Amino acid sequence: MLDQKDIEKLIEVFATKEDLKEATENLATKGDINKLLAAVDTYAQKADTYFQEMVALAHKVDRLESWILQVAEKVGINLKA
Repeated sequence: MLDQKDIEKLIEVFATKEDLKEATENLATKGDINKLLAAVDTYAQKADTYFQEMVALAHKVDRLESWILQVAEKVGINLKA
C-alpha cells in the first residue's frame, strides 16, 4: 500500500491543476510575443523602404543640384559661395 510519503513523491512528478493553468497562461503570452514580433517585422520592412526612398531622393537632389550649377556656369552666374 502507498503511504503519505509515496503519494507526495507522485505529486511532485505529475503536473497539478495549477501547473497546467500556468502553462496555458504562458502559451497565451507566447502568442502575444509572436504578434509583437510580426509587428516589429512589419515596422522594420517599412523603415527599410523609407530609408531606401530617402537615399534615392538624396541622389536625385544631388543630381539636380549639379545640373543647376552647370547651367549657372554656362550663363555666367556664380552660385558657389
